[in-house]
Amino acid sequence: MPKDNSIKHVLIIGSGPIVIGQACEFDYAGSQAARSLREEGITVTLINSNPATIMTDPVTADNVYLLPLEKKSLIKILEEHPDIDCVLPTMGGQTALNLAIEADKAGIWDKYNVRMIGVDIDAIETAENREKFKALLEKLNVGVCIGKTATSFLQGKEIAQEIGFPLVIRPSYTLGGTGGGFVEKEEEFENALMGGLKASPTHEVLIEQSILGWKEYELEVLRDSKGNMVVICSIENFDPMGVHTGDSITVAPAMTLPDTVYQEMRNLAIKMMNGIGNFAGGCNVQFSVSPDNQTIIGIEINPRVSRSSALASKATGYPIAKVAAKLAIGYNLDELKNSITGNTSAFFEPAIDYVIVKIPRWNFDKFKGSDRRLGLSMKAVGEVMGIGGNFQEALQKACQSLEIKRNGLGADGKELKNQEQILYSLEHPSWNRLFHIYDAFKLGISFRTIHDLTKIDKWFLKQIEELVHLDITLDKYTLDTIPKDLMMVAKQKGYADRQIAHLLGCLESEVFNKRREEMGIKRMYKLVDTCAAEFEAQTPYYYSSFGEENESKVSDRKKVIVLGSGPNRVGQGIEFDYSCVHGVLAAKECGYETIMINCNPETVSTDFDIADKLYFEPVFWEHIYEIILHEKPEGVIVQLGGQTALKLAEKLDKYGIKILGTSYEALDLAEDRGEFSSLLKENDVPYPEFGTIHSTDEALELCKTIGFPLLVRPSYVLGGQGMKIVINEKELEQHVVEVLKDIPDNEILLDHFLEGAIEAEADAICDGENVYIIGIMQHIEPAGIHSGDSYAVLPPYNLGDLVVRQIETFTEKIALALETKGLINIQFAVKDDKVYVIEANPRASRTVPFICKAYREPYVNYAVKVMLGENKVTDFEFKPFKKGYAIKEPVFSFHKFPNVNKELGPEMKSTGEAIYFIDDLMDDYFLKIYSERNLYLSR
Repeated sequence: MPKDNSIKHVLIIGSGPIVIGQACEFDYAGSQAARSLREEGITVTLINSNPATIMTDPVTADNVYLLPLEKKSLIKILEEHPDIDCVLPTMGGQTALNLAIEADKAGIWDKYNVRMIGVDIDAIETAENREKFKALLEKLNVGVCIGKTATSFLQGKEIAQEIGFPLVIRPSYTLGGTGGGFVEKEEEFENALMGGLKASPTHEVLIEQSILGWKEYELEVLRDSKGNMVVICSIENFDPMGVHTGDSITVAPAMTLPDTVYQEMRNLAIKMMNGIGNFAGGCNVQFSVSPDNQTIIGIEINPRVSRSSALASKATGYPIAKVAAKLAIGYNLDELKNSITGNTSAFFEPAIDYVIVKIPRWNFDKFKGSDRRLGLSMKAVGEVMGIGGNFQEALQKACQSLEIKRNGLGADGKELKNQEQILYSLEHPSWNRLFHIYDAFKLGISFRTIHDLTKIDKWFLKQIEELVHLDITLDKYTLDTIPKDLMMVAKQKGYADRQIAHLLGCLESEVFNKRREEMGIKRMYKLVDTCAAEFEAQTPYYYSSFGEENESKVSDRKKVIVLGSGPNRVGQGIEFDYSCVHGVLAAKECGYETIMINCNPETVSTDFDIADKLYFEPVFWEHIYEIILHEKPEGVIVQLGGQTALKLAEKLDKYGIKILGTSYEALDLAEDRGEFSSLLKENDVPYPEFGTIHSTDEALELCKTIGFPLLVRPSYVLGGQGMKIVINEKELEQHVVEVLKDIPDNEILLDHFLEGAIEAEADAICDGENVYIIGIMQHIEPAGIHSGDSYAVLPPYNLGDLVVRQIETFTEKIALALETKGLINIQFAVKDDKVYVIEANPRASRTVPFICKAYREPYVNYAVKVMLGENKVTDFEFKPFKKGYAIKEPVFSFHKFPNVNKELGPEMKSTGEAIYFIDDLMDDYFLKIYSERNLYLSR
């Protein structure tokens, strides 16, 4: 069926603030869907309360509503746009679906003549309702786990008695496995059952037999209204059943799936999709396979774009959300083109001749006392993806992308050598089990023991064991004696030059020069082309490997590289991706060829049609440097990718590569707390009394002159990592010891903490001569709570003119003293009408997207044109839209860590944010949060 021409105006529902279990992969899906519909001449209106994303930017949709995701917001939009004829709710994760179903039950869609597209409510009901789903699978002759649904405590206990232990509890209608878990023993059952019943919005749970240790697979499928289907890719979970797929390392295509089992799985997936209802769009189907006899069991089906869809899109280059949006408006698969090749049909199944490995990124350190074991409830805050010519290369590249101070899988002297700890870790999966498998092989623990404890497929374990054997071989050589073929093998297996240098006992730069200059072993760039090079691809989307042919042709245009922000984590989220995307778009407007380097599969910056060229590579020195040598850009932009990109500024500067915008010296000066305070002194800018120390003895001496309470903070960290307020010598000594254990040799700053101060921050654009302040925000919570965890109000709500004037003066002074070219964020503490400067960050900050949305101005675009030297600040006509106040509301994911107190301090803990507009300060919402401003303050 061709496009339904009656569809003229579509409402897309977004996914709201980022929480654990629902992150920016839906933002990516929603952005792609909006662009896809607008290509068809359809008007797109969007609702989403998340200001940090590109999705809520004017570049994405015709009308953007930054409103809470609730029914009254939908009514407001439908009243203002009576011509909206359809709603697409499948692009915003569980949040969007739940809201659409709620609105449907309340009769809102009927009242405003809006029909739901791309979704079948009955299909969703069947997929989400564990009992219905099970009944359907039984009817279709698809294997299922033995189990029943309970809606009461008593019923649950009866079912458990019937099935026997171990068993699994799965609440209905929850996201990211919330409230679910495995129960090994009867005595643990009552608490788990009560938790599950409470977590489910319908207060029902499925209790079923445990298939812990079985293999887990997913198929990502698209189908049209005619019933045509394409399997985009198969994904295999490295971790067996028992770990939520969002917390599992996953591999595409499936590595250990016999073809006969794969064909049966495909047939079952098609049968399940047909059985669930006649809808068009994306679908994710999960299966479990017995390692003993290959029995297949259907686990779940998500008849919408899911977390895995983003991964499958980036893995294959097939734009799932884009095609799903076209299917929703009536097109069939055989009527659409594959955007990567530009000439094959979208009804052509991708074939990939490389391997993809996704590793989740966790942030347990932010949640002291959290249960770090992985289970049915997802705990990861982000993820990275590595692309390689083989599994080992993809795995090492993914490890290099994580930014957890590892250079790959091992070979860095950081292995765990305690046998007892390793054995415990193998049996009880946590964030570092992958590294401990390597450590176990290195320690000589038997293959059989490792397999028995982890239940990970033997093929994967053999791949890791091979790397350990290669380490032992490399260890026998020096830089002078290593043969070329052994160097080539190590590089093809994903070893970083740093790992090889560690094993050969030399410097990373020596390995780099030896292999490139003497041995001629250089990275080659290959296309991600969806069709294993059977057809020519039109999209410049590359990964590196070590082979013969280089598919990345270098043009003679002037080029700029934008460094991305790597995996999402607490303290560095989607807001930096927003800035990166705008950086690319602004550089394009200035006539540059734009090159993006990033490794996060969830984001818009790694979409194949944002930059002129995308290198899906770790934001890791060696990878970046080889791309720079290959592409020879005019310079690199480091200001937009958060701390990830900023940390590479020193290396770039050392190697004589031009940093566009603010210089490395200025970036470094702002990070070096001692140097920065000296700069403030020279410019007559007040700051809290401080001193720098490198040991506990120095700390105990210095605290006598500064006085308690003290704010202890290490230099060069993100999201307040390691910051703490201490009130006596004992606490001071304990914390300094902790910091130096985590970050040895780091400089630590002791500031006198201004108790009861008001905190504020300013963002500005500077061209080295002129400064324009884009916004001043006042925090609602007192000083001492990290700015990312504070409610903040734009413009300030009760700072007098005297204070605002001081903030403006100091912002201008600091921006000029640092010779800023681009963006700068400065944080202040205000006490007794005197303004003190706490810190300055001459880069895109977490609050820039928020200010852009609130004032409806493309500030990042302007700042990038200033960085490139194309414009001065005075060239722009600033016209901020100022009406009432915008409140930045931090959003937390504490529900994932039930045993952790919600206490806030100098270290950031929020995973996302929302924006809320009020007309005046008598608004009930403002009065409520203002009254609670001291509630969660801790140290």
